[in-house]
Amino acid sequence: MIDHVSFRVSDFQRSKKFYSAILGVLGYTIAREAEDKMGFRSPEGAGVWLRKEDYLSQGMHVAFRAKNKEIVERFYKTGLENGGTGNGAPGPRPHREDQYIAFLHDPDGNNIEIVYRSKKK
Repeated sequence: MIDHVSFRVSDFQRSKKFYSAILGVLGYTIAREAEDKMGFRSPEGAGVWLRKEDYLSQGMHVAFRAKNKEIVERFYKTGLENGGTGNGAPGPRPHREDQYIAFLHDPDGNNIEIVYRSKKK
């Protein structure tokens, strides 16, 4: 299990808005916040951290797991409404018929995925 993921961001307020919104859909809460950094904690204890830096985290791909298709839809819509850009609308994928997936780019261009798996393998 992953304990936490950290993103170095170019615009802290813009990223705070985006991540607060999408992670809220998944039940994450703010664990810690300062002027230029903050952390979110999932109900299970995993963390997502943001920090304003000159050297950015770019090209990352992070996938979050959803409990159902409706959460995938809400996560994607919420991301678009809060500064993200679409990188793959919600739906099944040809190579993953048991999954319902959506992709967003965060404000710094990182690929953020949300996935619902209908079957456990």
